[in-house]
Amino acid sequence: MNAPDTSPLLVVENVTKRFPGVTALNKVHLSLSKGEVLALIGENGAGKSTLMKILAGVQLPDEGSIHVGGRKVRLDSVHAAQANGIALIHQELNLSGNLSVAANIFLGREPLRCGLIDGKKTRDDAQLLLARLGLDVSPDAIVDTLSIGQQQLVEIARALSVNAQVLIMDEPTSSLSQHETERMMEVVKGLRGRGVSVIYISHRLGEIKELADRVTVFRDGENAGDLMGDEINHSRMVQLMVGRDISQFYVRTPHDAGDIALEVKDLRTPANPGCCLNFAVRSREIVGIAGLVGAGRTELFEVLFGVEPAVSGTVSVDGRKISLRSPLDAIQSGIALVPEDRKQQGIILEMTVRTNIGLAGLRQYQKKAGFLNAAQEAKDAAFMIERLGIKTPNEHQLAQYLSGGNQQKVVLGKWLAITPKVLLLDEPTRGIDVGAKQEIYALMDELAKKGVAILFVSSEMEEILGMSDRTLVMHEGQITGELLRDELSEEAIMQRAIGNSAVAAG
Repeated sequence: MNAPDTSPLLVVENVTKRFPGVTALNKVHLSLSKGEVLALIGENGAGKSTLMKILAGVQLPDEGSIHVGGRKVRLDSVHAAQANGIALIHQELNLSGNLSVAANIFLGREPLRCGLIDGKKTRDDAQLLLARLGLDVSPDAIVDTLSIGQQQLVEIARALSVNAQVLIMDEPTSSLSQHETERMMEVVKGLRGRGVSVIYISHRLGEIKELADRVTVFRDGENAGDLMGDEINHSRMVQLMVGRDISQFYVRTPHDAGDIALEVKDLRTPANPGCCLNFAVRSREIVGIAGLVGAGRTELFEVLFGVEPAVSGTVSVDGRKISLRSPLDAIQSGIALVPEDRKQQGIILEMTVRTNIGLAGLRQYQKKAGFLNAAQEAKDAAFMIERLGIKTPNEHQLAQYLSGGNQQKVVLGKWLAITPKVLLLDEPTRGIDVGAKQEIYALMDELAKKGVAILFVSSEMEEILGMSDRTLVMHEGQITGELLRDELSEEAIMQRAIGNSAVAAG
């Protein structure tokens, strides 16, 4: 690892940002040198995203100053940030899927010739940027045809096209496969080698340990500390982030499994109609589903929750066959789903915490005259806020102002308020910090103890190993193996995840 230039390229001094009812940042400071990878970590709500929006020109600070190259700057727009060499790669990609790669890279800044867009120069310049990143796709390829990992690299190419010297990467690998993650990390190392400075935000501490020259930690909107060299290890990072020692990260207490709560027989999904799925989940049991991207795990959950109709097969809850024509059928049968994309499918950001928690129970809150029993809704919301430790000023706070971890708790609270028999969790801890992860693991354990059958999908191997009583492994739409807790290992799971039928049969 080459030692970065120690002269500060970017300096943040005493920056404060307030929102109604909350101080997101309180006199924070940060410095970044040329050719340095600085990891910025902290729990959800620690202020990381707020600072990144300030640096990207999306928001203005209430107090404090920002210096670039030794000059004090005012970043009052995205254009101003880019003019000062700062570009932000959002966690949610910001590309136009119906346009070509080249068009996306230079959108709004197209090279002109005689007043018209110079298509050849656009493609040629795009090709140079793609080659620089090692992305082997045509500049004419439509973005929607690319994988998520390739789209991430197109975003980086767009940032480099404005000569960005500071690249802010917000959870760049959260939706990537293992191979794409490894490729992304190589790209970051290559950028550092060419003198580009990177602020890298991630909850994946293994990536931080491998990539970061230095780590800055935020907690509750303030600086909690900095780490360098050998100090960058899992325990020190966690301790600074949460302010306490998490001695038992995965909370899983062995429970005697009860009766079969969910049984799936000869189920064929629209995504993989040629594959038959057979499995069961018992009450007081946590069953993980492992597999690589495209294995068909989310598609299975969509069928079990009535979002997509099954091609054939049966689903039973508590021994009774059920018809799943819509999510309402699933809910009435005792099945609840916490989806992978909480912002698009799990929560309504423009509604209050109280309203979101009450959504699944609207029918039980309905009075005879058709009006809402607001008092009962408020009572249940207050109970869930306290039970799940949702950090919110009050039940009337809009969900969009909560951190990712607290938004996830609201989604869970919505379902727990109606006491499900079967809880489906699709990537339940994606994009949330280690402290919130531990709280969700503890909640899963508590629910299992109370008799709920839990089936969860996770792409984090440690999560599967730490929380599963049993693990089903999927590959290209079919179950290639079932592993009991004492059989679980990363190698055993990966062999089945890549479709090694000899291992699975053995």
